[in-house]
Amino acid sequence: MTTDDDHARRWRLLLGAAAEPELGGLREATDLGMDRALAAVYNAPEAPAARAGGLGGSAPRVARWLGDIRTYFPATVVEVMQRDAIDRLGLSELLLEPELLAAMQPDVHLVGTLLSLNRIMPEQTKATARSVVAQVVREIERRIADHTVSAVSGALRRSARTTRPRPRDIDWDRTIRRNLSRYLPERRTVVPERLVGHGRGASAVRRDVVLAVDQSGSMAASVVYAAVYGAVLASLRALRTSLYVFDTEIVDLTEYLADPVEVLFGTQLGGGTDINRALAYGRGLIDRPADALFILISDLYEGGVREEMLRRLNAMRADGIQVLALLALSDAGAPAHDHENAAALAALGIPAFACTPDAFPDLLAVAVNRGDLAAWANSHTASRNRLG
Repeated sequence: MTTDDDHARRWRLLLGAAAEPELGGLREATDLGMDRALAAVYNAPEAPAARAGGLGGSAPRVARWLGDIRTYFPATVVEVMQRDAIDRLGLSELLLEPELLAAMQPDVHLVGTLLSLNRIMPEQTKATARSVVAQVVREIERRIADHTVSAVSGALRRSARTTRPRPRDIDWDRTIRRNLSRYLPERRTVVPERLVGHGRGASAVRRDVVLAVDQSGSMAASVVYAAVYGAVLASLRALRTSLYVFDTEIVDLTEYLADPVEVLFGTQLGGGTDINRALAYGRGLIDRPADALFILISDLYEGGVREEMLRRLNAMRADGIQVLALLALSDAGAPAHDHENAAALAALGIPAFACTPDAFPDLLAVAVNRGDLAAWANSHTASRNRLG
């Protein structure tokens, strides 16, 4: 096949049967199968070359289509097509059938859809849904757990160091390394200018980390990642990790952090948002403000009292709590959010930005060391833009 033929083939698959007179037909069986799978979902009347098709309401037909797309497309494309089918064709109800759900390609977005259906899911479907959610959770844990533990543990050790240790607390190895420039050859020794050690009792002080997660429908992926990260952080003895989700009500899921699947099935996506109320609850979980990190994960669309929300955030920061607002914790890029509230938080000295799951451990490390979160966010955003 020539380059021109391949270009024509690709455009024909993209535009559908309406483009066949200009671009020619498809001859290979694989191309015809791909075309049928694409046509079943992408029916865009506004496009110049409209597609016809649709999956209808038949579960067997949907199951066959799911098998087809997994045959013809890579997993990343399958995830996109599944999500588009659910959004464009209204297939959410069909996900309540265990046989159909078992045929889906598990991903974060599918988990979000399942969680939104949690309250109406029949019992015979819940076991399959839990299996799908557990598979996604295991994959996320594999991806982030080691990096998170390493980054946060290292940051905790660094934050506990002091340059004025008592003799019994001196870390001689680090002290010698830091003062190698002070080596005296004639005496064959190092004369330390600065001592490095651990503050007494520093290891006994547990840092409070509070994750407050908005469970409005647009935050589905963030809820999934926050549950897994909460479980990983809860495994660190140096931290006292709390996690709760909120809409207009608050559900504290801290006791379930050993099992992020249980955490996720304790959520209910959708509903309104009362950030102000959620902040009041979170402040009550913190005993030592100077050793606390409060992470608000929300798009900042406030349904409660905005002025009181800002007052509470400012008071938390004034108390010494390190406060951070994540507009999203997902791979989806820049989210829709309340720009006015984000700007108001920035004016209070509280950074508000989106973060990818892979970058979150490094962000936690900066936060634990009480580093400059705004500078980290700017640097991370600039780096991501260069790579993009």
